[in-house]
Amino acid sequence: MNLGEYYEGLRLSRKDKTIIAKFLKPHMAISTCRASGGVSKDYTCFYNHQACEPAGHHKAMPQSAYEDPAEYRRIIAESLGLNPAECATLGTAANMHNAAICEESFRDQTVVVVATGGVEGNAGRAGDPASLYESNGIHENIALKEPPEHGTINIMIFINKELTKGALVRSIVTATEAKTAALQELCVGSLYSDGLATGTGTDQIAVACLLETGTPLSGAGKHSKLGELIGVAVKKAVKKTLALQNHLTPNGLCASHLHLKRFGTEKEKMQQGIAQYLPDDKKQLFLNNFDELDQDPPTVALVMSLAHLKDKFSHQILPATCFPEIMGNQAALLSLTISGKNESIEKSSARLAPLPKENDNQSFLEMIYRSFALGFAEKWDFYKNFSD
Repeated sequence: MNLGEYYEGLRLSRKDKTIIAKFLKPHMAISTCRASGGVSKDYTCFYNHQACEPAGHHKAMPQSAYEDPAEYRRIIAESLGLNPAECATLGTAANMHNAAICEESFRDQTVVVVATGGVEGNAGRAGDPASLYESNGIHENIALKEPPEHGTINIMIFINKELTKGALVRSIVTATEAKTAALQELCVGSLYSDGLATGTGTDQIAVACLLETGTPLSGAGKHSKLGELIGVAVKKAVKKTLALQNHLTPNGLCASHLHLKRFGTEKEKMQQGIAQYLPDDKKQLFLNNFDELDQDPPTVALVMSLAHLKDKFSHQILPATCFPEIMGNQAALLSLTISGKNESIEKSSARLAPLPKENDNQSFLEMIYRSFALGFAEKWDFYKNFSD
């Protein structure tokens, strides 16, 4: 299926489980292709191939193909009628029907981005604990626990102007920052730590620029217009493909439990955590109405602010000695928001005592659970005098 032609030098198409980017004119490229990555002028195409299913990772090719990058490239390229030596390969479990194509232009400069992505199983933050150690071609599993299932963001970028080699490499920095910006705007949490994700453990990228277009462009950073085009196109494409693949959208993020997931909880665990602090006559009522409370915008806003403040304490921007006071005030405000009562934060904070003194995840979650429970338990108390 033809997906379009761009700047008279690029043709995009989809065949079976692969998106093919065919160069109609010579390009210089840089890629993370495991078979022949680096900078090259020998490529005539990039392709992004769905190698397996996202769940279960069923593999259709011999295991040797997954262990040998050159063999993997040969099998896929030849099945597509391509010369393996002229291809840069990107592999993923993402559905090629969920790919996003974004084009940005300014004057005579054009950037085209094709992205596929999934973050539900492998999102991580740079500096998270590693799971593999490589030595002499052997990969040793050093994870303390079984690593999550794979998830990958693959990005292909095409530029209609020649770049210097340095600018071509710099374009990857800009694109990576844009990808991370997209993940932060979507509040994607790491599955390896309690931080926000900056990517996945298997992300891949390939960038190509058209040759012989005049004096090569020397800048692809944030101060250059080309860098802006790359940043805008990559961010749009990443957010669009994650919306298609993972249904990850801004509207869908208005739920408290989603912003607490990276600290070690989930929807059902959060429900039970709050219910344990409620009187028996209010537990079932709370559980029956949890979704409405979970998705209440003012409530979500305060949960997000608590998560943000926890990060600032973790990063030592706020002093640890202020942790109980600052977090207690915000937790009290959360409780008052849920209850709808108009009383002092100091009074509400006192009822939440004892407040945690340490910035550990479980104490943080328990504080939020108690805030929810106190607020919900007091929500209807206003009417007691009228019913007695």
